[in-house]
Amino acid sequence: MRQGRARWLAGLAIVAGMAISPLPAYAKESTDPVKITSFSGAYLAARIAEGDNDLDNAIAYYKQALAFNPGDTSLQQSLMLSLIAQGRFEESLVYADKLKEVPDVERFSRLALAVDSFHKKDFTKAQYWLKLSLESDLDRLISGVMSGWAQEGAGNATEAMASIDKLQGPDWFGLFKSFHRALIADASGMSDKADALYDATLTDTTAGGAAPETWMRNAQAYASFLARKGDKNKALYVLDKAEAFAPGKLDIQALRDRITKGDKIEPFVSSPSEGASEILLDLAIALNRGGGEPFVRLYLQYALALKPDSDAALVQLAAVAEQLKDGEGAIALYRRIPASSPLKELSDLQLGLNLADLNRHDEAIAHLKAFVDAHPDDMRAYLALGGVYASKEDFRSAATLYDKAVAVLKTPTNANWNIYYQRGIAYERLKEWPKAEPNFRKALELFPDQPQVLNYLGYSWVDMNMNLKEGLAMIQKAVDLRPSDGYIVDSLGWAYFRMGRFDDAVREMERAVSLKPEDPVLNDHLGDAYWRVGRKLEATFQWNQARDLKPDPDVLATLQQKLMKGLPPIESNTAQETPKVKPVAPAPAPKG
Repeated sequence: MRQGRARWLAGLAIVAGMAISPLPAYAKESTDPVKITSFSGAYLAARIAEGDNDLDNAIAYYKQALAFNPGDTSLQQSLMLSLIAQGRFEESLVYADKLKEVPDVERFSRLALAVDSFHKKDFTKAQYWLKLSLESDLDRLISGVMSGWAQEGAGNATEAMASIDKLQGPDWFGLFKSFHRALIADASGMSDKADALYDATLTDTTAGGAAPETWMRNAQAYASFLARKGDKNKALYVLDKAEAFAPGKLDIQALRDRITKGDKIEPFVSSPSEGASEILLDLAIALNRGGGEPFVRLYLQYALALKPDSDAALVQLAAVAEQLKDGEGAIALYRRIPASSPLKELSDLQLGLNLADLNRHDEAIAHLKAFVDAHPDDMRAYLALGGVYASKEDFRSAATLYDKAVAVLKTPTNANWNIYYQRGIAYERLKEWPKAEPNFRKALELFPDQPQVLNYLGYSWVDMNMNLKEGLAMIQKAVDLRPSDGYIVDSLGWAYFRMGRFDDAVREMERAVSLKPEDPVLNDHLGDAYWRVGRKLEATFQWNQARDLKPDPDVLATLQQKLMKGLPPIESNTAQETPKVKPVAPAPAPKG
């Protein structure tokens, strides 16, 4: 029932922007590739490795398969894409060259050759490679904006801006076009034009709602431009608007600090290669809405090939690695974030959380303890380390840590609700309810109607047969606020179950399972509810389903007992009416 810890910082981690599902990071097994003596064997091994996100072995097996059939364009394509996805860009170029006239793959092969031409500052050749025979809307925007940057590199900034302006496509093109025209005007010294374009993009908050991170990057670029012009007040005003649009962005906060101090501000984009990298980064961020991670990763690797020190691209790639359950890959990428980056602290936190998700708990604790010591006022660090303690069920250490965090908070704000919530959970798990309850109440004082707190406190009351009316009302409010959260809906079902309202319990638990059909505990709960209303065959089915979903050992033991004997009569063993788990405690929410 526990969610992976590595994504709880998503709101802050994705300063360059990405909406990510809360998935845990896992270590993938990696072995040296076996020498295979047939084409079919090598091909099958490559496909299996690729499906397991083991790209190094996939590459090795694709190379073995190509040794049997060197002219197979499909194999060349798979190998090229695997090399790019793994960041082995230079190796991919030989295959990109072979595939440059193959329409089905030229969007990737010619893009790779264009990136190489940007490296060589051969901007005429880059424009040639960016001419595609088959173009989707996405391809047209990428090739059009990158061609504009190539024109700017060749000294034709006015033509570059005009060519981007003429790009035909859906309405969502507009934000990307205006942002990159502003960047080109800025890079080429057209100050008045840049100012007008940055401002027009900033004003277009409707488009910003569709691509919020690109809108925020425009605000950052505009503030940098204004600071370099000496207009400090307007630069800070732009950052105020950005903060109001999306609070808590680390890049924005860091830029504000530097402008306020009077530090020298560098251009947001300082070369054609960086401009070409920016459009690939912008679109990769906008495209990542879950489910397309391998595709997004390709564009991020192209962006990184153009700007190898891009901290934004590195953080994005690390986040994609987490989505793909590649914790080791995420850690390696976070380690590449330079100490000077405003994303460094966040990356260090994420690194610790990935260590924990890989069950390297001692390393995670040592890493995060050092972070807490170095940043004693950073509540994110306490939440991260507390989450690792909780994953080990070391609730005493978690409670002690949260006591320390609360002592640091002289005047708590609504952003600090989660510290009290997590401290309440720690004390509740230690069976120290008189210490737990005031923390839940404090969390609600800071953040009224926070659904997870309502759920946890309300259910705890029902479970202890106290404040039943108020507790049930809290859980129902949590469900009203989060009707698609299967865990909270399940809590409502269990509350009804504990109160003997079994028909109501069945209704809510059926809904919970429909929302989270893959969860063994929710299926187990539904089986219990079916049994109590006399639907014993369906109860057995749900318990079997729960067993097959590989529950934790303690849940598995109760399932096996129930599959043999069912539930005892209520009057003979009321302990059976106690749920196997408390309401799910979510991964700590980010500050802001």
